[in-house]
Amino acid sequence: MKAVLIDDEKHNIENLGALLHAYCPQVEIAGTAANADEGKRLIMLCRPDVVFLDIQMPQKSGFDLLKELSSYDFEVIFVTAHDQYAIQAMRFSAVDYLLKPIDINELQTAVDRAMKRQRMKEQNRQLENLINLLQGRQQKEEQRIALNTLKETRFVKTGEIIRCESSNNYSTFYLADGEQLLVCRPIYEFDELLKDYGFIRCHRSHLVSKKFVKSWKKEYGDFLLLMNGDEVPVSRNKKEAVKKALE
Repeated sequence: MKAVLIDDEKHNIENLGALLHAYCPQVEIAGTAANADEGKRLIMLCRPDVVFLDIQMPQKSGFDLLKELSSYDFEVIFVTAHDQYAIQAMRFSAVDYLLKPIDINELQTAVDRAMKRQRMKEQNRQLENLINLLQGRQQKEEQRIALNTLKETRFVKTGEIIRCESSNNYSTFYLADGEQLLVCRPIYEFDELLKDYGFIRCHRSHLVSKKFVKSWKKEYGDFLLLMNGDEVPVSRNKKEAVKKALE
């Protein structure tokens, strides 16, 4: 798998190159670049299978570089120091990223996933979704979140999600068209990702979209009645937060 490394710090490129050589022999480094403009030219020249891209670079960031490209026929593995906004955006889009200093196991996992996607020749919708999110091209209800099921990665508009219910480390998403998606991730991860999209954590096992709340029932405990007829419990320690959110 042909790779391009883009980072403004030479020692980071040397370190990543050494790790790839030692632990990911299936990766061939086709070239390196020290800034976004050099990286763009290198990508167009080498046509790599995968790009290891630093986010924080002077003048233009890694995201700026991607915004200048018209298509994405390669995989991207982001390499970044701690940047909460960038990390949240990447998690929302289910793209791979590595935190500096780079963990060897995480590097190998990211490379393996990139190889599988290349073999399957999947359209890189994760990356397109990330760019749309970063550029604010879509209204919040139109923004898509990547949901990894056992069979595929589904991109679902946040405005089509009625609720989410957890069971151990799995979460079931209930959509407005009646479809249900079982996702192999715990609910607390989606609580964090969706809190700015009108979702309320009303119970340790339940996350609901405010737009689908019809009423608050108090006949036999506290429940939210949703537009599709579902009743979702409101736990005692969440009552005040839910009231505030629904105001």
